[in-house]
Amino acid sequence: MLRRFMPHILVVVTLLTVGLSGCYELLSHALIDLRFRLDSRPASGEIAVVAIDPRSLEAIGVWPWPRTAHARLLEQLQRAGVRDVAFDVDFSAPSDAASDQAFAAALQNAKGSVVLPIFKQLNTTGKEAGIHVNRPLTPFEQLAWTALVNIEVARDGRVRSYAFGDRDDKTFLQSMGAFLAGSNATTDMSFLVDYGIDPSSLPKVSYVDILRGDATALAKLKDKRVIVGATAIELGDYYSVPNGRVLPGVVLQALAAESIIQHRTLLSTSMTATVAGLLLIVMTMLLSWRSLSAARRALLIAMISIGIEAVAVLLHVRYALTFDTSLLQIALVAYLAATALDEIDFRGLLRHVAESRFERIAMSIGDGLVCTDQDKRITVWNPGAVAIFGYGPDEIIGQPFARLRADGSETGELFPQQEAALPATLLPGGATVEFDGRRKDGEVFPVEASFSAWQGADGLQYGVILRDISVRKREAARIRYLAEYDTLTALINRNTLQAELAGMIAAADAASDRVVLLVIGLDAFQHINDMLGHSFGDRVLRAAAERLHREIGSMGRVARLSGDEFAVAIPCSAIGGTVAELAEHLSHLFEAPLEAGARQQRVKISLGVAVHPEGGHTADELLSNAHLALCRAKTDARGSHVIFESAIRREIEQRLTLEAELALAVERNEFELFYQPQVDLLSGRVIGAEALIRWRHPTRGLVPPGDFIPVVNTSPLSEAVATWVMTTAVRQARTWQLDGHEIRVGVNLSPSQFQSGDLAAFVSKLLTVTGLSPRLLELEVTEDILLHDEPGVLQTFNRMRALGVSLVFDDFGTGYASLSYLKKFPLDGLKIDRSFVRDVLTRADDAAIVGSTVSLSKQLGLSVIAEGIENAATAEFLLRLGCEHGQGYHFGKPTPAADFTQRFLQVDDTRRAGAA
Repeated sequence: MLRRFMPHILVVVTLLTVGLSGCYELLSHALIDLRFRLDSRPASGEIAVVAIDPRSLEAIGVWPWPRTAHARLLEQLQRAGVRDVAFDVDFSAPSDAASDQAFAAALQNAKGSVVLPIFKQLNTTGKEAGIHVNRPLTPFEQLAWTALVNIEVARDGRVRSYAFGDRDDKTFLQSMGAFLAGSNATTDMSFLVDYGIDPSSLPKVSYVDILRGDATALAKLKDKRVIVGATAIELGDYYSVPNGRVLPGVVLQALAAESIIQHRTLLSTSMTATVAGLLLIVMTMLLSWRSLSAARRALLIAMISIGIEAVAVLLHVRYALTFDTSLLQIALVAYLAATALDEIDFRGLLRHVAESRFERIAMSIGDGLVCTDQDKRITVWNPGAVAIFGYGPDEIIGQPFARLRADGSETGELFPQQEAALPATLLPGGATVEFDGRRKDGEVFPVEASFSAWQGADGLQYGVILRDISVRKREAARIRYLAEYDTLTALINRNTLQAELAGMIAAADAASDRVVLLVIGLDAFQHINDMLGHSFGDRVLRAAAERLHREIGSMGRVARLSGDEFAVAIPCSAIGGTVAELAEHLSHLFEAPLEAGARQQRVKISLGVAVHPEGGHTADELLSNAHLALCRAKTDARGSHVIFESAIRREIEQRLTLEAELALAVERNEFELFYQPQVDLLSGRVIGAEALIRWRHPTRGLVPPGDFIPVVNTSPLSEAVATWVMTTAVRQARTWQLDGHEIRVGVNLSPSQFQSGDLAAFVSKLLTVTGLSPRLLELEVTEDILLHDEPGVLQTFNRMRALGVSLVFDDFGTGYASLSYLKKFPLDGLKIDRSFVRDVLTRADDAAIVGSTVSLSKQLGLSVIAEGIENAATAEFLLRLGCEHGQGYHFGKPTPAADFTQRFLQVDDTRRAGAA
């Protein structure tokens, strides 16, 4: 009896499983999406989209847009004769007062035909935690309607349903789609959006075309309801929808409105209809299962499936109802599977599999497969074994297995030394061994054999998987060599050195000895590679390795660490002198040229030395400290040696700590800009300000620039800090300009700004975004920038001069070729370094240099600013020399922007007012 109902029980269990797990939802969504494709229809044309598209973003150039743009848009739309205008743009935060006032005026003129968005969001902080309704600013909300723009995303990440609105306490918030459709519904009920409506059929125009008054674009909007929102991908307002499409939020709002207008607010049928359909299917199958053949049952199931989907499509098209047929189709598939299972002879299938499995495996695997009887005579010999040993099946079957072994005989055994224990060790679970095999042609090679045994009808049987591992052995040896040695020089590598160094340290500790490690770097080796090629550089490295190895011999170990760096590890007892004498000896060793092929090459070396135990207790510490000493040698004493001291590591650690603190300072906005006045020496009027960075540390207070600027300029933070300085200074200059203070702001450039990107393009964009007059921006450059890439720097300077920006040579006179730069580069002025100005009253040579510089600058048409003016006497003397502008503590120390404004700019305003 149970067997009779097994197919139906299978179907019920399947339905319970997918129903409880929710897996059927994937099929449900797929079927509904298919109906959308079958019932494609155009939009009504009553709703149009004004798209904030990439072309509009590029035309306006900034984001968020000033609300004056939205005001102009409203004016154009009113002239175009639109019915209503809805914005899917956030108006909840204030912008500048003038823009907000202009938009409010546009709303007033629109006379209640504008809809602004409100949206609910989850607030997880503060006393107001919970759902918060984000509304437009009060002045805007009082002049417009509001509508909810929240979009509900389903569990599968797609937007399927849309609500007529939502309730906030006792207030009903109508959705934007319902408002655009003119719906009077006051329910928060959701409906399925009809994605059969083609979104490409929605009338759509570009925001920038409306702003420009394009007649064609405006004509498309006459007598339509318009929704304005983002369609540009970079603005991120995109949602996944059925059928694999991604639509912007503004288009989704329009489609929801179209669904309401076209009476296509799709509703789902109740679960009752699904249950009734399932009962009908089960009853039909119960009545027909035994009376129909398998083929007829399959045909009946297919016809029921097609009929169900036909009804579902009819309900979808005619009555805007979605009938979830997923469980019905799953039930039919389960019945189809039950029909197939009824027809399969599983016992026969398993028997066939059992009979052919061994043969298929034996004949198809690439490894050799050999079986023997209890006397160890070969009974199975597959093609893999033929390929390995060279014997054909007719030559080897019936022969003893020991014939395959290089050390066996015709009567030998598998394991001659363990024959008594053989049956116990080769029962299922087996053993893997290696032995030397012999091919038919007599070649001996390594073999890996995996043995197993089982009890057969004729007694104990053996099976062996054989592999030729000669290639593996060679590769293992090669890999071991590559892991331990440097392939170019044949010296041991870093890993091997560390292991052997650890052994040396252990032996030295046991014998109360010390170990010296010298890390050797070839000076200017990169220059050899660049000038003579890497092949020649490799010959130089090999020659250097040979010389070191020949000199050290058995006293210690020589290793190549990387690139042009070598290491020598020696117990101190083997040196026969001091560590310093050994380092000097190795330095003198390279005074003679190296024989690099047909050419001799002279090289110098720098050495970093660390001695165990004071220079490191472990191999890693010793190697690290020796490398630090090498870095110090290359920096401070190139061509000599430096013995590691703890002070070297402390300096490195302090720098790393400072770099880490600087990185946090960037993240926490701990930097500030101070401004130092630049004055006209004749009138005393402030004509400019130099922007100078300061660091307000949370515990150390205001950190002097000299303590952190050198680290910033040589760290990866340089570009980010320099970009922040320029951006902040330009914005401050624009603020002063808007307040009526036309003073130029000087900004120091960093070499990283020339190396990382298009500086001229960045300056141009910054000036455009802020609106600052280019003549009020003065960029200060130093000699290290000009040395970097003269052609590239010259091109950048010419482009910035074309923008109207001034270029000034800072710290003039302190470099090596300053006069040549005045000829090569399009400079507007120079700044005389404070080192010449400080003692100009007491040192005749400084006065002569300053006087000559001022005279030369006037002949070249360059402006001059003297830095470091500390007193009135110096200022008067410089004025007599012809220097017109100055900067220094006599006029004012660097101060924050607010203090600078109050102390210098407002004082100038008061002075000019008094003079008037």
